[in-house]
Amino acid sequence: MVRRKNAEPIDWPCEGPALDDFVTSMLAKGDELYRDLPWRHVDDPYAVLVSEIMLQQTQVTRVGRFWERFLSAFPTVDALASAAVPDVLELWQGLGYNRRALALKRTADRCAAEGAGRLPETYEGMLALPGIGPATAAGVVAFAYQRPAVYLETNVRSVFLHELFPEEEAVSDKVLLPLVEAAAFHPAAAADPRRWYYGLLDYGAHLKATVPNPSRRSAGHSRQSAFEGSRRQKRAWITRRVLAAPEGVSRAVVLADLNTAELAAGRPEVEPPLFDSIVADLLAEGFFREENDTLTP
Repeated sequence: MVRRKNAEPIDWPCEGPALDDFVTSMLAKGDELYRDLPWRHVDDPYAVLVSEIMLQQTQVTRVGRFWERFLSAFPTVDALASAAVPDVLELWQGLGYNRRALALKRTADRCAAEGAGRLPETYEGMLALPGIGPATAAGVVAFAYQRPAVYLETNVRSVFLHELFPEEEAVSDKVLLPLVEAAAFHPAAAADPRRWYYGLLDYGAHLKATVPNPSRRSAGHSRQSAFEGSRRQKRAWITRRVLAAPEGVSRAVVLADLNTAELAAGRPEVEPPLFDSIVADLLAEGFFREENDTLTP
């Protein structure tokens, strides 16, 4: 039995290494596999937040140039809050999952209006912001503020599954979370949260490149559906088409252009009900506006 920071005992897996040995081993492994990434050892919580949002469902190798370009255009919370949505989305093009950019913009808007242009300094404050989930909030606390936090994302999950549950299937995050917490608040890990989680992230990335992906044994694992031909692909195409027309473009023209692109790719035309449904979602999420059947950034 071990105790978490709140002194509640938990069952540490007896089949694997003891907690002390696990933390010592992971710190050493992380030092061995350390990757020098541009958003590391950064004290600015806003810059850390941008990196955490961009890294969601996006490969590390793709994020670097986007992160630097985005911060060059919007270097502060207030700068992002003052920016027009189309300008933010334009700089996000190529990263995918554009709703992440909108959530980041809404977070900046709120912090500019209510937080004097600063992000909250607590996990609970971060979690209250638009589009900020537990892992992102914990990442900002650990990486920007150098405080222990329960940061469970894909690579961290892979390490815990590989080291502590090597033979088990369908391991739930409910099982993993108290173990991640116990390790994060262990004195050796809590002394340097950046080092602790950088190490887990780098070891997790190493595992995915060298052994069958441990995260597949997570109860929540699901394969990402193919992008080409998907609703996501059509959302992205429509968004780019409207953003490319600053004076606005009619629904009919967008649908006609979309179908031309679909046919050229060897796919069937998009039926009007599907098109209308996608446009309705994009309008509701704030990607663009509509007036008299004209879509405008």
